[in-house]
Amino acid sequence: MADDPVAIALKFGFLAVLYLFLLWVARSSLRDLRREASGSGFDDMVESPTEAVQRGGRPSKGPDLRAGVEPRLEVVAAMNQEPGDHLVLGDGAMLGRSDNADVRVEDPFASSAHARIFARGQFMFIEDMGSTNGTYLNGRQLRRPEQLKTADTIRIGDTEYRYQE
Repeated sequence: MADDPVAIALKFGFLAVLYLFLLWVARSSLRDLRREASGSGFDDMVESPTEAVQRGGRPSKGPDLRAGVEPRLEVVAAMNQEPGDHLVLGDGAMLGRSDNADVRVEDPFASSAHARIFARGQFMFIEDMGSTNGTYLNGRQLRRPEQLKTADTIRIGDTEYRYQE
């Protein structure tokens, strides 16, 4: 009993699409697993003072450059905030749509936990928290934690902030 050639072609076409889909799912899963296993990698780059002393080095006793500095975000464009408003960050803040976010971002392109700003030593950093649409620093999409400098622009969807100290 011979099958129709069109039916055979459709069967092989369906199998090809199915295998391509499975390959795509496997590749995506592996990429996510690698990202989780490596973390951001940032903690490995920064040496703690204890580790420096154990190696024979001395921790820096330089001046605390953050003394008297109040890191904050100035609203440039946002749906639920007035341009020019200032949001004090303290030692850090979570930015996102969640009710638990320190800086609530009312933007359809924002994730519930979109990005975080945190202090590391005397510097402030920003890190994307695996958001769907990405976090942009000065027009470039964040791939790893980046140090913030005065007047840097942070964009989440259509919402934009300017970092100030």
